[in-house]
Amino acid sequence: MFDALPLPAHEWPMMQPGWVWLCGAGPGDPGLLTIHALNALRQADVVVYDALVQECILDWAPQAEKVYAGKRGGKPSAVQRDISLRLVDLARAGKRVLRLKGGDPFVFGRGGEEAQTLVQHGIPVRIIPGISAGIGGLAYAGIPVTHRDVNQSVTFVTGHDQTGNAPASLNWKALAEGSQVLVIYMGMKHAGHISAALMKHGRDPDEPCAVVCNATTPQQQVIETTLSRMVADIEASGLEPPALLCIGRSVLMRQVLDWQGQMAGAPVRDFDPLGRGLAAEVA
Repeated sequence: MFDALPLPAHEWPMMQPGWVWLCGAGPGDPGLLTIHALNALRQADVVVYDALVQECILDWAPQAEKVYAGKRGGKPSAVQRDISLRLVDLARAGKRVLRLKGGDPFVFGRGGEEAQTLVQHGIPVRIIPGISAGIGGLAYAGIPVTHRDVNQSVTFVTGHDQTGNAPASLNWKALAEGSQVLVIYMGMKHAGHISAALMKHGRDPDEPCAVVCNATTPQQQVIETTLSRMVADIEASGLEPPALLCIGRSVLMRQVLDWQGQMAGAPVRDFDPLGRGLAAEVA
């Protein structure tokens, strides 16, 4: 059995009663879990997990009580304050608590809020980073978030604020003018607002865009589109969140780097999608 396999030789940390380990589970594929996360799963008395954590990952903690604390836009969800204080209560009861969050807990995951609450209540914490969907999810779609011929910067943006609406505090003019590649988490619901704001401030309507749904899972689906067509293509596809939006010329690289499609037998669509006219190894 997988859970009986020993961890590689290392001085792995021991989870102590009364501690909370705040851990990223990665973007979906269980293979993207870190060994620190697996070590935590094997020791926890309680696993408090989010909506995007795969069921098979929870199976790796057969000894633990499982507590669902998922938050999904537009659906009944636990109140953040209640989640944070539940972690405090479990730790004070002497439990070894694993707070398991999709992606990385400190990247649009409310991990900072939960950790701060725990520290303020005198609960010791350990932070275990995870692979963020904005990097790992796009890599599974064959889209590099940085590429020397495209960008020297990438900007990560949340698609909604605390109210559930499109972020009103973002400087869309600055993003449109200064962000070579934009990666937008949880942006499908407000794709219309986002694309309109960017085009209003000068972003090219024909700029390549991708929508990646259920990234890194067997249900992953990808739409390749443009900024002006993105909303119509999302509506025509019938796809639903969770989804990432990627805006920028790096999306073109999927024509040569769609490795999952190529594994399934699809041909490379364009060996030089950026039109360099040079071999990739030539700087």
